[in-house]
Amino acid sequence: MRITIDLRLLGRGARSGIEEYTINLVSPMLKRGDHDFNFFYNGFKMAPLPRELISQAKVIDWGIPNKILEASFRLFKYPKVTGGDVVFSPHFNLMECGEVPRVVTFHDLSFVHHPDFFSLKQRFWHRFQNYQAQAAQASKIIAVSEYTKGDLVNILKIPENKIQVIYSGIDKRFKVIDKASPELLEFKNKYKVNYPFALYLGTIEPRKNIIGLIRAFNLIKANKRYRDLKLVLAGAPGWLHENIIKEAKTSRFEGDIIFWGAVHHEERVYLYNLASVFVYPSFFEGFGFPPLEAQSSGVAVVAGDRTSLPEILGDAAMYVNPWKVQEIADSIISCLDNGALRERLMKSGLENAAKFSWDAAAEKTLRVIGEAKN
Repeated sequence: MRITIDLRLLGRGARSGIEEYTINLVSPMLKRGDHDFNFFYNGFKMAPLPRELISQAKVIDWGIPNKILEASFRLFKYPKVTGGDVVFSPHFNLMECGEVPRVVTFHDLSFVHHPDFFSLKQRFWHRFQNYQAQAAQASKIIAVSEYTKGDLVNILKIPENKIQVIYSGIDKRFKVIDKASPELLEFKNKYKVNYPFALYLGTIEPRKNIIGLIRAFNLIKANKRYRDLKLVLAGAPGWLHENIIKEAKTSRFEGDIIFWGAVHHEERVYLYNLASVFVYPSFFEGFGFPPLEAQSSGVAVVAGDRTSLPEILGDAAMYVNPWKVQEIADSIISCLDNGALRERLMKSGLENAAKFSWDAAAEKTLRVIGEAKN
C-alpha cells in the first residue's frame, strides 16, 4: 500500500502539539516495511523536513503557496492530490484527493466551543478550512480522545462507526532523571534554577487559564511559608499573551513569576524533573501532552477537570475547577506539603504515562488507513 501523508503543517518549523503529534506518529509508521510513502509537502519557503523524516519517502512539492493552493481546493476543487492508495492527514488542512480515500485526524473542536479563545485570523482559518465538510467527506476519522469523538458525533453529526479513537504516545525522552546526573546539574547551573517552583509548560494563551494560575500563585505567596516558591511559565507566546504578562506585572509577587519563553525540545524534560509540582488548569484540551509528559517525568500534576484531561490522566492527577482560583491554590499547596499525596501522584503518574505509546498509535493508525483503502 502506498500512503500519501499531508505534512504541510510542518512547514513553519514549529513544534506545538499537532506538529509533535505528526512527527512522533509518522516516524514509527515509516519503519514498517510493508508500506510505501509519499509526503505532500507543498509550499513556498517551507522549513526543512524534520530529520526524523528526511529521506524516508517521495516528496510531492508543487511549489505553490499554500494559501493559493487551499483557495483552489475550496473554490475549484482542484488540483487533486493523487499518486497513493490512500491519503492520511494528521490535521484537517484543506485537500482534494479525487476518488482516493482519506483519513483525517481531529484533535479537538475547541474553536467551536470557545471561539473567544482564538484570534480573528484563527477563526477565519477554521471557517475557511470547512472542517464540517472535511469530516463528512473523510473515509475514516481518527479522534485523539473519547471526548473529541463525542464532539464529532454530537456537534458535527459524524456516524460513530466512522470514528476511531487512537490515543497519542509519549516521547521516550520524558523520564525520571537522577537529580545528581551531570546533564541535569548542567541545566540547573546554566539557568540558575536554585529555587523550588510550580511549573506550567505550554503556549502562553487564554485557553490555558494562566491568568487563573497567576492569581492562585498570588494566594499561595501571601503565606510566608512559600516565600521561596516561584512560578515558571514556560512556552512560546500565543494569542493575547500580552494580557497574561500584564496580569503578572500587576502581582506584588511579580519578581517570583518567571516567563521562561519557548523551551528547546530536548530541555523540557529537565524542567519537568526539577519542578516541585506541574500545574495545567486548562479550560479545554483535546488530549493534553504537557501533563502527560510531566507524569512521565515523575512530577505530581494538578490539572483542570474539564474535557479530555480526566480521561487521559486517569486517577494520577489532582483535578481542579479551572474557574475556581482558590481551588487551584489549595491543590498546589497540597502537592507541596503532603509528601504521601505527592509520592502517590508521582507513582501513579508514571504508571499512567507508560500506557501511551507512539509505536502502538502508529500500528493502530496504519490499521485504520488500511480499512479506509478497502
